[in-house]
Parts: sequence; C-alpha cells; structure tokens
Amino acid sequence: MGAVAEQIFADLKQAMKARERERVGVLRMVRADLQNAQIAAGHDLSDDEALAVLTRAVKRRREAASQYRSAGAEERAAAEEGEIAIIEPYLPAQLSEAEVVALIDAALAEMDEQERSNLGKVMQAVMPKVAGRADGKQVNALVRQRLG
Repeated sequence: MGAVAEQIFADLKQAMKARERERVGVLRMVRADLQNAQIAAGHDLSDDEALAVLTRAVKRRREAASQYRSAGAEERAAAEEGEIAIIEPYLPAQLSEAEVVALIDAALAEMDEQERSNLGKVMQAVMPKVAGRADGKQVNALVRQRLG
C-alpha cells in the first residue's frame, strides 16, 4: 500500500477517535474508492494510482457541486465543497496558470508545425506532465487559447 493510502487510513483512525463525523464519512468513502480500485487493479495501489483515484473523487464532487448550484441547492453544493476540502490536502499542489502555460509552450516548441495545429496531439503531450496537478478542462482551455 502506498504512502498516500496509508496516510488516509491513519487520518481516518484519528478522525474516528476525535469523533469528527463529517471527516470520518468522507475518509471512509475515499477509503472505499481506494479499496475498489485496488481490487480492480489486482495489486496494491502505487501512490500515482491512489492520487488518480483521489483526483477522480474531487472531480466528481466538483461536478456535483456545480449541478447542485445550478439547480438552486446551495446547501448541497456547499456540502460537496466541504468534502473537496477534506480530500484536497492529500493531492499534490496544483499548478498555477502560468506554470501550465509554460508546459504548453514547451510542448509546442518540441512539435513540428502539423502537430501543433492538432489540439489532440498537444493535449496528449501536455497531460502526462500535469497529471493530477491541473484540471483537464483548464488545460484544454489554455491549449485552445495558445493555438489561437
């Protein structure tokens, strides 16, 4: 088991002892996601695999919060954002917009003219470099902006 998963399990025990209901609930859901991913993979998850699971969990909650907010359910949106706040500390620090633009520019510099005009090729070159440290929608928007 990777260090990230071990930290989550340790924090879950600590939250249970401190009787932090909301934190316990969120960490239990995350633990279940990690265990399901481990079963599906058939081996202990590496830290990168665990971070991918956490990133998906945050993404799902962001989408749910957005949908709740557009439906006028502000309390439910706030609850989803509260869960995000509990999960995010386990993720690596997010890249700033300037850092993402620099990675995009570096990828464009390495490509020939035909590849540069292809959004998919640029995204394919950039996404592994930002894995888990930037939102794919943000990267896509920035690539489109850079391509003109």
